Amino acid sequence: MTDNRARDIEQAPPNAPEAPPTDESPAPRRVLLIQAHPDDAEFMCAGTVAKWVQEGAEAHYCSITSGDKGTADPFLSAPEIATIREREQRNACAVLGVTSVTFLGYLDATLVPDLALRRELTRVIRRVKPDALMCQDPTMRFSGQRYINHPDHLAAGEAALAAVFPSARDHKTFPELLDEGLEPHVTPEIYIYGAREADIWVDISSAIDTKIAALKEHVSQVGGGDPTERMYEWGRETARQHPDRPDDFGEFAESFKYMNLGS
Repeated sequence: MTDNRARDIEQAPPNAPEAPPTDESPAPRRVLLIQAHPDDAEFMCAGTVAKWVQEGAEAHYCSITSGDKGTADPFLSAPEIATIREREQRNACAVLGVTSVTFLGYLDATLVPDLALRRELTRVIRRVKPDALMCQDPTMRFSGQRYINHPDHLAAGEAALAAVFPSARDHKTFPELLDEGLEPHVTPEIYIYGAREADIWVDISSAIDTKIAALKEHVSQVGGGDPTERMYEWGRETARQHPDRPDDFGEFAESFKYMNLGS
């Protein structure tokens, strides 16, 4: 067993007690959200982003693709779609109060969690130095009988988790990043959104309307329909799923699989 593996086991012993954050816990100071496509976060977890920003957090987005396949219009070219969706994502982030948006330029519908993508995400993590990472669930292949998860979501989640641990932490992984001045960084908290096995719930009642306003900026995706009632119902249903819902918990929630990697 290598020293690093021994250290990992010592830091996370079996059956170690965990103290996940509650709705009263302070917001992370700096948050990095990684998504496969523009609008993924607005559908799934932007209420939490908005809530944390309202509480003083600094939030950063990294979109691996620019969603260049995201249209039913056969006359729009892929570069045109990408331009539209990048603009929509920036507008949504402005509504949320997000500090920066990075687009990595990968092609939509082709993501694989290879070493090249892992290196790119490690670079972003070391540059932003987040206290909390938000990413997609690489295990959530399908839900119910009507939803197959997009393969890009799975690849984005797999690559993000591999980047945050152990790649961003270790000097010897991607040493070329050291030449760029990007020192290793430990991100203590991980919030996996769209999670198959959620274990924390965030009350987004104070931020649900900001989330919806941000989602409406993705005009190419929501079309002429109003997503308000759909988002309200999703938020209510998520809150109802909270197994230990406090009496003073609000009407709307988002849920996550939570990981604490310590420091």
